[in-house]
Amino acid sequence: MDYLLIFEIERIYYPVLAIVGITVNLVAIVILTRGKCGLSKCITRYLVAMAAADLTVVIIEVILKRINNIYLPVNFLFITPICALKLVTKIAALDCSVWFTVAFTFDRFVAICCQNLKPKFCTQRTASMVVASVCALGCLRSIPFYFVYEPKLTINNVPYFCIFTTTYYNSLLWAAYEWFDSILTPLLPIFFILLFNALTVKHIIMSNIVRRTLLSNGDNHNDPETENRKKSMILLFALSGNFILLWMTYVVHSLTWRVKNYNYTNKYCSNPIYINQQTGFMLQLLSSCTNTCIYGLTLRKFREELKNGMKYLFTRNGILCK
Repeated sequence: MDYLLIFEIERIYYPVLAIVGITVNLVAIVILTRGKCGLSKCITRYLVAMAAADLTVVIIEVILKRINNIYLPVNFLFITPICALKLVTKIAALDCSVWFTVAFTFDRFVAICCQNLKPKFCTQRTASMVVASVCALGCLRSIPFYFVYEPKLTINNVPYFCIFTTTYYNSLLWAAYEWFDSILTPLLPIFFILLFNALTVKHIIMSNIVRRTLLSNGDNHNDPETENRKKSMILLFALSGNFILLWMTYVVHSLTWRVKNYNYTNKYCSNPIYINQQTGFMLQLLSSCTNTCIYGLTLRKFREELKNGMKYLFTRNGILCK
């Protein structure tokens, strides 16, 4: 019997995603940490944190789990404690990636709409504290999931694979926790992103109307403040819009069906719900690879740094522009 088409797609999709994901996130981290993209240290700190979280997701979920499960025979990564640790680490990394996006959105909301709070909140120190707090909370929230898995089989007294315990499926407490988890990530982040973006748009529109009125003296010169707001808005909306679109399939699925067949327990499963689940996972993981493309499309100096890097790599005597 042939494998289901969705599984054949995954066999090609995940190796390509791993190569692209590691490359683009490493490139983003290197370029952003150089501090030559014309961004404030506060914004840079959030974007680097997002890239680092996305890189962790690609390594843990795509390489060590998805590709390992598809291509490699049983190895030490399938031992139950290691398997459970991978799942917990992936949950923490995804949480960090999602909430870093929310933190970045809120930071831009404060910078644009709350000028009184901007000097205190939109700083490198505050960004570092937010990033550290999100990491700590993400790790703490993922710990309970370590205890919902049990071995599927035992070989030479060594437990292998991770499956949900019977208690997990039958417990009302775990059912409630799973709903809470779906709300916490990503429903609540999506709500906050939409809310902050709506408030930011409203403020920008009102401010632009006022500025055009004040500057309507017959001159046709460009307004630098308006241009800066426009650039910030494009970057903000591109990042948040990309996140919402790529997570939407997973969100709809998580609200209608508890996660099953997560570890490819049935590769011949033709249930449309299973296919929707796997498609949701693929799109969700794709969101860990797209931010660098967004930077390249929206940030001119990021593109310049990328070109300088390419010249350095592909020319014999290439020298990075300083």
